[in-house]
Amino acid sequence: MFSFCTDPETLGSLQWLACYLTTGKHMLLYLSFGTVLLLLGITAPTALAFGFGGAMAARSRVLPLRWFGKIYIALVRGVPDIAFFLFFVIALDQMFEWTRHQILCPDWDQPIRQGNDFVVCAAAKLPLSTAPQWVHEVYGFFTAVLTFSIVFGAFAANVLFGAMRAVPRGQLETAEAYGMSRRQTFWRILVPQMWVYALPGLSNLWMVLIKATPLLFLLGVEDIVYWAREMGGTANPRFTDYPHGDWRMWYFFALLIFYLGFTKVSEVFLERVMNRLTHGQATTGGEAHRKAAT
Repeated sequence: MFSFCTDPETLGSLQWLACYLTTGKHMLLYLSFGTVLLLLGITAPTALAFGFGGAMAARSRVLPLRWFGKIYIALVRGVPDIAFFLFFVIALDQMFEWTRHQILCPDWDQPIRQGNDFVVCAAAKLPLSTAPQWVHEVYGFFTAVLTFSIVFGAFAANVLFGAMRAVPRGQLETAEAYGMSRRQTFWRILVPQMWVYALPGLSNLWMVLIKATPLLFLLGVEDIVYWAREMGGTANPRFTDYPHGDWRMWYFFALLIFYLGFTKVSEVFLERVMNRLTHGQATTGGEAHRKAAT
């Protein structure tokens, strides 16, 4: 914070604004942008891993595994995202505490379910009541990432399952004719070629994931939406050196600019990846490359 900010009442308008935008709470707002980017950076590959596993399960020859994959895809896709987000956070938290309860408190003689209450021993609580604040925040962020990964992993599984089926059968038959095993055909032929067909759907899923990050606010994580609402609301002179009216519109307008800019950068990057993948391929993008070269 600037040294001349010690007495806000004597500042000019630009100095006042500079001091206002460098307060401690605004630093938390700026850090919360990193929280969103970190969520995307962790969730995207984790959801892709969930999706790949779900797609492999859905096309498995083992019937129970195939049912599991298809039920996972259908169940998550058929329920509104917000319902799953709110459900999974509670369900995962209780599952972790129940597991710890079984290990740490084997002599517990009371029911865990007591009416509508979920009661475990104090040692099984997550996080512990004695844990520092940062542990509570990291745990909340962890459950949010896991929830996002499970939900968006189901959508990714559907995209990858369709991409695997889109690979021409002739490619797989040729690999089998050369003596490749089913495992070799899958990893050397099917997986490398499926990305061309999967990328458009995964690109759309990435955009939806970006737009879903404000749900962190509903999951109890202090993200950019939380801080924008907190600091944009009317500030009373009794509680701050920088009083102002209802500025929420301006804060949320800044978030709009951030999301539009981020999605535009994502579009440019994904288009370049798509051009690289389709080069030389018998697809619309590949044909465009071939015609441009001639």
